[in-house]
Amino acid sequence: MKNQKNNQIDRRTFLGHSAKITAAGLILNKLPAATRKYVSFAGEIKVALVGCGGRGTGAAGQAIAADRDVRLVAVADVFADRAQQCLFNLAEKHGDSEQLAVTEDAVFIGFDAYKKAIAMADVVILTTPPGFRPQHFAHAINKDKQVFMEKPVATDIAGIKKVLETGKIADRKKLNVVVGLQRHYQRSYRAVKKRLDRGSIGDIISGQVYWNSAGVWVKPREPQQTELEYQMRNWYYFNWLCGDHIVEQHIHNIDVANWFIGAPPVSAQGMGGREVRKGPDHGQIFDHHFVEFTYPDGQVVASQCRHQPGCMNRVDEVFQGSRGSVHVHSGNYGIIQSKRGREIYNHVDENDINPYQQEHNELFAAIKAGKHLFTDFERGSNSTMTAILGRMASYSGQEITWEEALASNLKLVPENLSSFKDTAPVLPDEEGNYPVPVPGVTRFI
Repeated sequence: MKNQKNNQIDRRTFLGHSAKITAAGLILNKLPAATRKYVSFAGEIKVALVGCGGRGTGAAGQAIAADRDVRLVAVADVFADRAQQCLFNLAEKHGDSEQLAVTEDAVFIGFDAYKKAIAMADVVILTTPPGFRPQHFAHAINKDKQVFMEKPVATDIAGIKKVLETGKIADRKKLNVVVGLQRHYQRSYRAVKKRLDRGSIGDIISGQVYWNSAGVWVKPREPQQTELEYQMRNWYYFNWLCGDHIVEQHIHNIDVANWFIGAPPVSAQGMGGREVRKGPDHGQIFDHHFVEFTYPDGQVVASQCRHQPGCMNRVDEVFQGSRGSVHVHSGNYGIIQSKRGREIYNHVDENDINPYQQEHNELFAAIKAGKHLFTDFERGSNSTMTAILGRMASYSGQEITWEEALASNLKLVPENLSSFKDTAPVLPDEEGNYPVPVPGVTRFI
């Protein structure tokens, strides 16, 4: 009853709070009323969006663009204003389309909103902060839904194990699962990987993967917020929600290393810290990591990620083989060279498709054809686990094996959050600073 009351209050806030009445009115003018729902038809694919931030809004738009029979029928978020902004942005682009079929009574707000949205759909898009991904994924598969979920798939070891367990159930049920590691759906990466499999550079010996940039947004604390609401607004800087940027962002490059080598690493050692981004609004996470991953056949991949303005920016992947080298990045670039520098392959394709769109195109094509083609959960779990392993190594300053990390049973995400009044899993000290890992002191195993 308490949760129901909170949800009703949030819903009234969404529909009529004076501070947002103009924007809300604009949205609701573009949404069909509950009494004017679109009529279902044979072949319709109903989609629910869980997590209405920028990535969720983008993914919903890409689902709509993937097939004309897709209907976005429900959205869910813990924040009314995020749902509001998401629908406003979608209405601006798709407001006159029957594919935007969200009615007033299919906008769900609160910690259990995901359950209500999932119940209405055939396909679920999971784009909340990743700490909630294992729980939402498990519920979607339990309800027999096809799933697109963003990376990473978890922020802790307990979450990894839950996703793997749920994925096996999805496989038995023949439910498609796509994880948003979109380089796997990008033509340049696919073309290069085919040539690597044919031996174009021999055996991969070493590699370097990078995500060095100035960093991302910060959400300052507002006076009326509880501690939990503040952390969920500023989620990128708290490990239970984000996993640190080595997990949330650098996973893309780490995933390419696993993919091209053909296996996850057996161990990691590294270093990191907070040099620039270290105020109270930066929570717990480091602003730089450097990790060496050692793979089963002795390959060593050096991994760099940095969030520091004014420094060199670089986001790409480079690998050295026994007969040549390869350089790839997300700008549809892929070049393979011999050991003497002769160009073996240079990817040029004027018809390259945005990989964010392509992953939805292929998912919905499989669903429409009644085929079970996508089981990305294992790949997504391995790449997330690799990034968590790297975080453990840089936080602790120790060499950590894959088996040791899995045995740690690290659990960061609390269960059964139901209100912003609940206690946050990490709390600041009297000066507003959060506990930060200290290499040589912090232990995960």
